[in-house]
Amino acid sequence: MLYTIAVVLLILWLLGFVSAYTMGGFIHVLLVIAVVVILLRVIQGRRPL
Repeated sequence: MLYTIAVVLLILWLLGFVSAYTMGGFIHVLLVIAVVVILLRVIQGRRPL
């Protein structure tokens, strides 16, 4: 029983680690895209926000 709980917790920990890493990368990409869009709007002379 304890072994099963340990295996389940280990699997959930690995899934959390992988999803946190991928979501972190996704958020980083979204931030970079937002900065590029704001810079393009400023360069084109429009209001940035």
